[in-house]
Amino acid sequence: MKALIIDDEDLARAVVRQHLEAHPDMEVAAECANGFEALKAAAQHQPDLIFLDIQMPKLDGFEVLELLEAEGKRPAVIFVTAYDQHALRAFEAHAVDYLLKPFAKERFDAALAKARLLVAAQPTVPPPPATELAAAARQGRPLERVVVKDGPKVTVIHLDRLDWVQAQDDYVLLRTEGKNILKQQTLASLETQLDPARFIRIHRSYLLNLDRLVRVEQDTKEHRDAVLRDGTRLPVSRAGYQRLRDLWEDA
Repeated sequence: MKALIIDDEDLARAVVRQHLEAHPDMEVAAECANGFEALKAAAQHQPDLIFLDIQMPKLDGFEVLELLEAEGKRPAVIFVTAYDQHALRAFEAHAVDYLLKPFAKERFDAALAKARLLVAAQPTVPPPPATELAAAARQGRPLERVVVKDGPKVTVIHLDRLDWVQAQDDYVLLRTEGKNILKQQTLASLETQLDPARFIRIHRSYLLNLDRLVRVEQDTKEHRDAVLRDGTRLPVSRAGYQRLRDLWEDA
């Protein structure tokens, strides 16, 4: 089995590498200090297993998994992390193993044995989506940014720079800083990850960052538009207008 070790701490990578030396069937194909290196190494080596830190700069562990999924390349995963224990309990319901730093060799070996079973079971037992794992770990806390991969290019969109989102079949169009970026995800799925106090479904096809809204104009009895700071006009459905009214009344 080929493995990648992905962690921004040199010592943490060394500990995993040392434990793997006791398993002659395991080959460390590469070690990566950040998420961008991980994506490149995964494309080059096609690993069976990755040891993945969650809290990393630039791209976190969940974002790495999400981008690998977008390319149809999802190896088995063992999270190696100092993440909060309470949040990590949510992983147990998703059949994903993790090692909480610092960990003993016996715990490492048990996680590796579980990973072997997962690899042997593929593709009959698909892994849970990265977005599902991230939501479980966040325990209700909304996303802070969205990542999109287009070929070799990775774009990180912080939500304070996201103006609105439009549904386009199995994709969403993200409007940010004057640019349109496509991401393979449904609008309904993205909506569940965003802060409902900041992003409102104003129409079946649109989510709006409320900070961009200037006013709502009604030109006919049944037709309303949201007018944004930059002059953009987006349709507002009857249900969407009611959601906006409910927010204004609560405020």
